[in-house]
Amino acid sequence: MTSSFSRDYHFDGKTPGNNVFTLSPGVKVLDEVQLTELEKSFRQWTQDTSRQDVHRSRQRILLIFLMIRHTGARLHEILNLKSDDIIFEDRVVRLGSSSSGSSRTVGIPEDLARELHLFFREYRPDNDNALFHIDPGHVRRKFYERAEACGLQKDLANPSTLRRSRTVELLRANLPLPAIEKLLGHSSSSSASALLEFSDDDIHHILRSHMDREKNRRTSARNIFFGKIIEIIRGDIQSEAVLLTLGGISISSIITNGSLKKLRLRKGSLVTAEIKAPTVLIAGAEGAADISAENRVQGVVLEINSGRVNTEVIMTLEEGTQLCAIITTASHKRMNLRAGDQAWALFGAYSVVLNIPQF
Repeated sequence: MTSSFSRDYHFDGKTPGNNVFTLSPGVKVLDEVQLTELEKSFRQWTQDTSRQDVHRSRQRILLIFLMIRHTGARLHEILNLKSDDIIFEDRVVRLGSSSSGSSRTVGIPEDLARELHLFFREYRPDNDNALFHIDPGHVRRKFYERAEACGLQKDLANPSTLRRSRTVELLRANLPLPAIEKLLGHSSSSSASALLEFSDDDIHHILRSHMDREKNRRTSARNIFFGKIIEIIRGDIQSEAVLLTLGGISISSIITNGSLKKLRLRKGSLVTAEIKAPTVLIAGAEGAADISAENRVQGVVLEINSGRVNTEVIMTLEEGTQLCAIITTASHKRMNLRAGDQAWALFGAYSVVLNIPQF
């Protein structure tokens, strides 16, 4: 393991197969919600121009960010990529120097592979040229600007910080430490790595499974939100925990202090919030103002399934999550809701159940 890896992460050494680790004091990383906010900042910046040449230039910066964010690669490794280093059909990239024998292949998410393919199909350079032929200093400046634009300290968007953030994501997901070291291009000296050997196929399978789980969190199952706790308001018996989802929605939950302690929840904890469909109320586009529910989210009615007594209403929220409500058929008829209508989903803080996500 390289000295930087050993310096930044400390493992307890008592739990084989489990990555129980702590970060060294002063080591900065972004959590998954912050990484999502940073990606939104890049995408908004990319779209905020009518000039095609500027849009193309900004899109290159966005793709560099996404490559580092999902592969944990070093900045110079991404900037040195050639046309044949991305194998789109296998959704992998070849990083490092093949001439020195230090190259490695790393999987990328399906949506990123598609985005890269569409971009380079239109703006494909010659095979001898780097795909991202950009000055590293310019890339860093743009990364810092995007961080400040979404309220983060600029150094949190440093390429090295993004690389560490990806490392922490993989460690928290309990991927085998030797596989993480190989994926990131670390030469390992750990005892675990000496005992376990992972082939490229092993690592691709491990990482592909992890990326599938990440995709499921970005496109949440119905009535399940993933995010982090941004505030805890403590009471005598119960407390209110406020969750910020990947889509930027704030959700309040009332939880007993005993459960708060048992789950070890604190500000910054990553959690999932689940809302049972019968506890979700539906209001028309103008009818939510006088309802006392703590949580109110707006969306578009996607589907309505009516029965004799109950009706299922499925909404799609602006950030893509689907929310399901079970209301009486009489209420549905009175509201006259149809697919395509704007509506509000409302639910109380007592109906939100928090859980620790299984990475």
